[in-house]
Amino acid sequence: MNDSECIFCKIAAGEIPATKILDENQVIAFMDIGPIIKGHVLVIPRDHYPDIISVPPDVLSALIVSARRVAAAQVKALNADGVNIIQNNGRSAGQLVPHFHIHVIPRFNDDGYHFNWNPGKYSSPEEMEKTAASIRSAL
Repeated sequence: MNDSECIFCKIAAGEIPATKILDENQVIAFMDIGPIIKGHVLVIPRDHYPDIISVPPDVLSALIVSARRVAAAQVKALNADGVNIIQNNGRSAGQLVPHFHIHVIPRFNDDGYHFNWNPGKYSSPEEMEKTAASIRSAL
């Protein structure tokens, strides 16, 4: 199940070269060509799924286990002080390639990159409960 126009499907099929670090039955991990920090890796399913909602649970499990393995390898091999694991869904969330992928980014105390955000707030506890109720009802 692949999308003939998807760059990540082409990487998975070997049609586009990539520097792979992991190549397994359901999962491929390769170096990001535009790394936030050197050592930035993308973990993708071999098959095409546009977002987290479409990924079958067994494949999603394999992906997160692989992301964990990559993170541990980055800490060991690169002496990383930490790791960011980021997954975006939809263009509004920053997903540029519509093929599910997990960013595994090694972090160093002095790398100068920050993912911090300015926290917002609810106008009242009732507003937070109303929002939570909407989400619960969709579960």
